[in-house]
Amino acid sequence: MRRTRQTGAVPTWGSYSFAYGPVIALLAVGLLVVLLRWTFRRGGSLLERAPRSGPASDYGLLVPVAEPATFAEAELIRARLVAHGVRATLAPTTEGPRVLVFGEEASVARALIKTW
Repeated sequence: MRRTRQTGAVPTWGSYSFAYGPVIALLAVGLLVVLLRWTFRRGGSLLERAPRSGPASDYGLLVPVAEPATFAEAELIRARLVAHGVRATLAPTTEGPRVLVFGEEASVARALIKTW
């Protein structure tokens, strides 16, 4: 019985074909290291935006209830409103600091501010 050999086209990558697998794996790990370092670094985010001041009307559902002269006074007013159960925030606007609350709580906040 005679054996026949099939000699079709066998892809040859050269004499260094044993090194291709580890090199590709190292490149993939290196790429992952670079991507993860870029993703989890501190500061300099691509999505970070510099805060900008705008008019008090730029705050959507929030309405201004107090227009104090200083941020310290505005923080005291905000803290008092929060202590009475009113959701309030302090916003730096182009007109100065403003204490803002939701529209449905505005009348309660104004009444509380008048009593102080």
